[in-house]
Amino acid sequence: MTITERIFAAHSGKKNVSAGELINAKVDLVLANDITAPIAISEFKKIGAQDVFNKDRVAFIPDHFAPQKDIKAAEQCKMLRDFSREYHLGLYFEVGRMGIEHALLPEEGLVVPGDLIIGADSHTCTYGALGAFSTGVGSTDVAAAMATGECWFKVPESMKFVYYGKLNTWVGGKDLILHTIGDIGVDGALYKAMELEGETIRNLPMYGRLTMCNMAIEAGGKSAIIVPDRITKAYVRNRAKRTPVFYKSDKNAKYGETREYDCSKIPLTVSCPHLPSNTRPATELFDVSVDQVVIGSCTNGRLEDLREAAQVMKGRKVNPNVRMIVIPATQRIYRQAMKEKLLDIFIEAEAVVSTPTCGPCLGGHMGILAKGERAIATTNRNFVGRMGHPGSEVYLSNPAVAAASAVLGRIGTPGELGL
Repeated sequence: MTITERIFAAHSGKKNVSAGELINAKVDLVLANDITAPIAISEFKKIGAQDVFNKDRVAFIPDHFAPQKDIKAAEQCKMLRDFSREYHLGLYFEVGRMGIEHALLPEEGLVVPGDLIIGADSHTCTYGALGAFSTGVGSTDVAAAMATGECWFKVPESMKFVYYGKLNTWVGGKDLILHTIGDIGVDGALYKAMELEGETIRNLPMYGRLTMCNMAIEAGGKSAIIVPDRITKAYVRNRAKRTPVFYKSDKNAKYGETREYDCSKIPLTVSCPHLPSNTRPATELFDVSVDQVVIGSCTNGRLEDLREAAQVMKGRKVNPNVRMIVIPATQRIYRQAMKEKLLDIFIEAEAVVSTPTCGPCLGGHMGILAKGERAIATTNRNFVGRMGHPGSEVYLSNPAVAAASAVLGRIGTPGELGL
């Protein structure tokens, strides 16, 4: 079996499972946010459930329209707070104690290797970086799982991606996953478990792995997963709230397809409007001016991402024709960035620093685009109207390219700044 099939077998009480099989499996964690939890709460009450299956395994995180941007957002967030109080949930994270869900849960040690996790948010696939099976589901599935601790699954076929070779300067996890999506398309891994491996992955830091697994959904994937290794074990050692289980794939495991990438040939990569798969080398886009730069999101709002951007911005100014918005993904990241004086670098460069929020990534708030405006962002989607007006455009990149673009006023690279 593959690592994905091993996790499913363990959680369904079966000796073996195989691709295409329909199963019921126990879940280790159920999560929802301020957009998706209200629907789950309504359905939970509609089915007459008396209580949640485990008060410490249901996580509610207001992060999309929080801090509450208007009355409707405030009412939705209040639903999460009221339900959490009524059922004494141990994993409700209020503003000031919260962060973007897919950065917060790994940071807090609430997701661990070997877990089976569902969330009412498509980027729940992020946790595969820890060697867990995690996937996004609908709010009604979340409601049922909140009550029963179980969910039904069709075991996905696994697809193997092998990365080898030394990374070029400033190239990281974001470039690898954008390159991969550009190669296979937004439906290239449709309902597949994307297993990422190879020497490059084995040397990739956890923040880069989280970025790659985060965007599996942009390739149509059901999930992404990396077999746990020394980097995984070091990451969870002092933070795991539960005992991790380290699964791996059998040597004779079956894969629907295997793709290999020589990472020494992967350049700084940018995804152009209006699909994540519409990728080009950053060096081919120097004539594209930008109005806004966003550094943050569940894809690239971690401390290492901010360090990367600050390294580019240090001693420089945001181009007068550009606004730059920096959003640390969690309160802990915000505080550490403050201690390291990263926020000073951004503010001295004339960027603005926001409280943790998904904010502009989904066209929520804190940086909505007007008609005709163009942004480059470290976020994960660039569909029509994703960050605001349908007549706006979003380009996706890693933090270093986004920061260099903020200085240059157009899409550019750190190399142009002598870095």
